[in-house]
This record gives sequence, structure tokens and C-alpha cells, in this order.
Amino acid sequence: MPMHTLLAGAVTLRREQHGNRLSYSRKVFIPLTRLCRDVCGYCTFATTPGRVSSPYLSPDEVLAIARAGEREGCREALFTLGDRPEARYAEARAALAALGHASTLDYLVTMCALVLKETNLLPHVNAGLMSEEDMMALKRVSVSQGIMLESISERLCEKGGPHYGSPDKHPAARMAMVEAAGRAKIPFTSGILIGIGEMRVERVASMLALRDSHARHGHIQEIIVQNFRAKTRTRMAEAHEPGLDALLWTAAVARHVFGAGMSIQVPPNLSYEDFPRLIEAGIDDWGGISPVTADHVNPEAPWPAVPRLAAATAASGCTLVQRLAAYPAYALDSLTWQHPDLAQRVAHAVDSEGLARVDRWVTGVIMPLPPEGRGDAHDDALGPLIARASGGARLGEEEIVRLFSARGADVDLVCAAADDLRRRTVGDAVRYVVNRNINYTNVCTYHCKFCAFSKGKQHEDLRGRPYDLSLTEVSRRAAEAWDRGATEVCMQGGINPYYTGETYLDLLRAAKDGAPGIHVHAFSPLEVSHGASTLGLSIHAFLERLRDAGLGSLPGTAAEILDDEVRGIICPDKLVTAEWLAVMRAAHEVGLPTTSTIMFGHVERPLHWARHLQHIRDLQAQTGGFTEFVPLPFVHMEAPIYLRGQSRTGPTWREARLMHAVARLVLHPLITHIQASWVKLGPDGARAVLNGGADDLGGTLMNESISRAAGTQHGQEFPPTAMEELIAGIGRVPSQRTTHYLAAPEERRAHSFQARPLADLVQTPFIAQRHANA
Repeated sequence: MPMHTLLAGAVTLRREQHGNRLSYSRKVFIPLTRLCRDVCGYCTFATTPGRVSSPYLSPDEVLAIARAGEREGCREALFTLGDRPEARYAEARAALAALGHASTLDYLVTMCALVLKETNLLPHVNAGLMSEEDMMALKRVSVSQGIMLESISERLCEKGGPHYGSPDKHPAARMAMVEAAGRAKIPFTSGILIGIGEMRVERVASMLALRDSHARHGHIQEIIVQNFRAKTRTRMAEAHEPGLDALLWTAAVARHVFGAGMSIQVPPNLSYEDFPRLIEAGIDDWGGISPVTADHVNPEAPWPAVPRLAAATAASGCTLVQRLAAYPAYALDSLTWQHPDLAQRVAHAVDSEGLARVDRWVTGVIMPLPPEGRGDAHDDALGPLIARASGGARLGEEEIVRLFSARGADVDLVCAAADDLRRRTVGDAVRYVVNRNINYTNVCTYHCKFCAFSKGKQHEDLRGRPYDLSLTEVSRRAAEAWDRGATEVCMQGGINPYYTGETYLDLLRAAKDGAPGIHVHAFSPLEVSHGASTLGLSIHAFLERLRDAGLGSLPGTAAEILDDEVRGIICPDKLVTAEWLAVMRAAHEVGLPTTSTIMFGHVERPLHWARHLQHIRDLQAQTGGFTEFVPLPFVHMEAPIYLRGQSRTGPTWREARLMHAVARLVLHPLITHIQASWVKLGPDGARAVLNGGADDLGGTLMNESISRAAGTQHGQEFPPTAMEELIAGIGRVPSQRTTHYLAAPEERRAHSFQARPLADLVQTPFIAQRHANA
């Protein structure tokens, strides 16, 4: 096959799975010991006891390196060391005894544990040849492991070969370790070393052996193609180094052998100034790059600085992204691939695509926003997708996922397009409604893993005790809201086991008694379903009773993620997707408009976001009953699923921006209003997404308790004066509205700007007997 055809095919395969991204891991290199029992003919990493100040790094030295890396934003601690030096050197045995350890691997386990305890770095270990038992011990304290096969050729172990006298380099032993890693479900790194005397056919044979192992276990997360570099003071100091063409050929063959899904890595520092050309071979990863430590295996070849690496990657039409030591697929499935003690650390360190969280922004926390993308956009597919969406076309799942995959300057491109569409669709007005939240009970029989609001007898140690508002208090709060200029009360609560459909009707009447002119926006689809079942009514019949009693609209909550794979994890006893959609359809059919929502940033992925948006769009095309779409970033701090280490730490800022922008594009022209949740994003975040496709700030709320219970710091009320100052501050036009997106009456608006302070709340304690006697 001609070289240009081979390379072009490799690039096509890479794009199929990895798009225009090249990843790297920001790391520190910790050479725990440079002593080794092997005597490879090309190695300068391994040395003798007389040439080092100490056989092993001390715990303080290990920690100093790790902390230096942590300060520079590193996420990986790469432990590299020689094979079992205690088998060869008395000095190594004595040093281990002084450290209180019987073996090098025992000491390595302790040092990995120390780094985990004292820093946020995640260890990856290249510890040479190990047994399955050794690997399992290290799995408790490392997120991934590796060993280079180097070559399947036994010929290289013969006298005169580079591996002669090195028992740990025997191919059968190395492949046995690769197999053991697969059985142990350890995310594993392997690869080949070219230019050490092997033939091309042996390179391919090495790749095929690794491919077969991966086919059995699915555990090899990356294949490294490394080129031999001749080093002084070695047996191979005068050996011929492979040229760039040989490296490109081998990397491209690796892509063809392993396919689109495998990550193929070539270290950039070993190609010096020519490293950008490696992208021509279809690679998708640069390996570990350290801003702190040298490449101790190849000290003559410094890593390119990350800004230079990013610039060279961008010049090749690709985007540099940061990963963890565990690659995305293994990080996203951390409960399978990491020890339970580490799964939580991994889940908290990644974004929705399994890449490293690279900013510190967290939903609900008062903190500066991260900087936005810089430079040129690189994903040529985005332009046509944006054009199709802006023209009203229904995008497919993969197309929506592609929009959500935007990174760097591509994020700005998507957000700018969404903002332009917003301007053309609804103009420069930013709308908000003066309303009050009334959460009448926090007692709930459901066990949603994301919820910190609902309480039961066993949850009194969480935020607040179980309560159940009296109808008098509901009526008082509605009246007070009306006096303060509200046009709406939003009423929702937990699924109280003592509530029936009549309870919901009573709550509705109480609100209308307190404020006859107020719009009641109430009852999630789950509450509607519960109420209907207790009365033996169909969903339609119960909604008609609610409508006739004064209900004006329904909140589109309890949607979370409209995909049953995700719902089975976060809310397994809740309505399934089809049931949620059926309640919304019924509401629209009986004349009750609803909002629509998504709660994102926990366990779901962009594919699930795409499916959710398609469900919303498709139902809107049938009924036209959704008034707006409300992205709700997951607030993780007090959520049970987070505290158990089973979720991410909410969306990243990139994901929060994209959710509002992509929703604007994907739902166009069927849903015209995209709302920013100031409770979760904060004022600064709300400003930003208003400039990225959103046009609505939601409600002033007066009392916000659900997000507050989850840990948000952004307050309980955003009064009209503050709303309008924020809107005017970004050059937009404030517009106080009703629930139905009509202009608020001037009398209501005047009252809203003259509101008196709220009276103290009366949280009626939950008493089951009160319901039993009702």
C-alpha cells in the first residue's frame, strides 16, 4: 500500500471515533527507583547503586514531586521504576528494609497510597513485570497500569540482542501480564518499541498479539508506538535510529490494526521538531506531558511545553484536550474498571465525556467563571450542523452529540450561533416572571439518588426536618406573593405517602383562596400520576379536575434525563420516560401548558442529552404545549449519589454553556424560549448564557428551597430590581412577563418594585396522624 494511502486511511479511522481531538495527560514523572535487575542494551534509565544518591526516592521526595505537579495543574502521577532491583542488588534490599518494606512493589503500593492521600493526583504505574496478585494490590492505589510489550520477537532476547540478559523482557512473560491485567479489569497501557532490531513483520505480529488480548478482555486503553533513540553509555549507542517515515508507517499500521476506537499514542518528544507530523499517521494521543519533571527514560528529549503542543495541534486542524491517566471510556465506567476506593476519585475528576475537568467551576458555588475558548475553531462539521438547525431541521442523535462535543474556540462558535438565532427569533428582550415557590412538603416515598430535598424519618440528619405545610400557610404565602407583585406561584413537593388527589386539589384551592388572581403553576408529572392513581382516575380525567379547580400550568420537572438507562440509575422507582411524556401530552391535550426541563451533569453522557432534546422536540411538534426549556445543572454537594461517589461534580462550565446554546439550536423553531437558572448558575453564569442562546431568567422565586437543600450558594430570591440591572448590564431589554409569556400588567409590575420584606415562614412539622385522622 502506498504510504500516502496508508496515512490517509489512518487519519480517516481516527476521525471516525476521535474526531479532531488529540489528548494528553498532564503528569508528573516519579522515578521511584532507577535500579533494575535487567540489562537492556538501549536503556539509560536503569543504573547501578553507585550512581545514585539513594536506591529509592524517600516518601518526602515522592510527595514533593507530586505536590509540585498538583500546583501546576497535573492530574497524573506516573510511577516508573526498574524491575525488582532487590533481586540483584544488596543495596536495594537494605534500603527497602530501612524503609520497612519487603519488596519494591510493596513500597510502590505505599507511595501510591501516600500520593492519593496527600494530593489530588491519580497514580499510573509502569512497574515492570508483575504477577496478577501484584497487579491487584496496585489496583487499590492506581487508576491504570502498563507494560510495554516492546516486541513479540523472542529473537531479540538471544545473545547479542537488545533484551539479552533481561528475563523480564521475554515476550511470553510480558504477554502473560497483559492477559492478567485483562482478567483483573485493569485499564492497561502497552505498545511496541521500534528500531531495536525487529523486522516490520515482527512489529505487526506484536500488534496482533496485543489486539487479540484486547479482543478477549477490552482492557487496553492505549497503544504506544515508541521509536528507539540511541544513547551514550549503552550497548546500542551506535545503533541506527528509525527515521520519521518508519515511525509514521508503524503508527499508521497500528491505527489500521487496532481500528478507530483504540487510542494510538506516539511520544512527541522523541521526534523533536518533527513531532507535529505524527498527526498525519492517525494518532489521537500525545501521552503524558509534564510541566514539572523531565522524561527520565529519555532525559535528552524534553517534552514540548503544553502551549506549544496545543499550538502545533491546532495548526494541524485539531484540538488538544486533557485526559486522566485512565482514558475516557474507563473513567466513565469507573465502578467497573477502578477499585471502589478510587472510583469516586475518578468520577469526580471527569466531565461528561470522561476527559479531565480542567476548570474549577461548580454549579451553585459563588466563584469566578473560567475563561472562554480562544483561537480558531477546528471542527469543520459544526458549521453545516448549525446551519441545518438554524433552518429548523430536526438533527439526529449523532449530530446533536457532535454539537455537545465542541471544545475550545468551537464552544464559542456554537454559542455565538445560538445567540444569533436567539436574536433573530425572539429579539433582545430578556424576560422574567415575579413568582413565589411554595414547596408544601419535603416528605417523599421515592428514593431519587440526586435529591437532597426530600425527607423521611430516616433523613432527619440532612438539611431540615420533615414538614408538611398547613393549607392556611399555603394560602398565606400565595396572598403575600400577590401583595408583592407576583403573577404566579409555583407549587411542588415530595410524593408524600399520605397525599391523595384530593390533597392536591385542596392545595390548589388554598392558593387560589389566598390570591384569586394568581396563576398557579403546580404539580410535577410524578405528582399528577400519584394523584390520579389514588383517586382511580385516568391522567386526563385528573388533569381536567385540576384545570377546572384553577390550575394554570404544570412545571416540566421530574424529567431529569429522558432516557431509561439513566433513569434506572438515578431514579429507578420514578416515572419512566414514556410515562413522563404521556403526562405532558395529556396536560397539553386538556389545555394546560407546561415547561420542559433537563437536569444534567451527574451520570449521563452527551448521547443521553441528545435523546432528551429529541423527546422534547418531538412532543412539541405534536402538541405545541411547552412554553420554554429550562436547563438545570446538577447541584452535587449534598446529593446522595455524589456523596456515595457515584456521580460527577455537576457539569463543567463548558457543558453548562453548551446546554443552553445547543438547546436553542436543536429545539428551533418549536420552542422559542430558553431559560437560565440563576439559582444554579449565579448572576455571572446567567449573564454568560444569556449571551449564548438563552432569553429568559425564570422567576424571582421569593423562596427557593430545593437547590438550596442541595448546596447552592446563590440565594432564595432575585428581586425585580436586581433582575433588571443584570439584564440592562448586558445591553438587553428587561421584560417582566406572565407564565404565558405575555407582558405583566403594569399594576403587578408596580407592586413588584415596592415589595415589603417577606414574613417568617411557618414550616408545619410532618405528623402522619394528622393525615390519618383527616
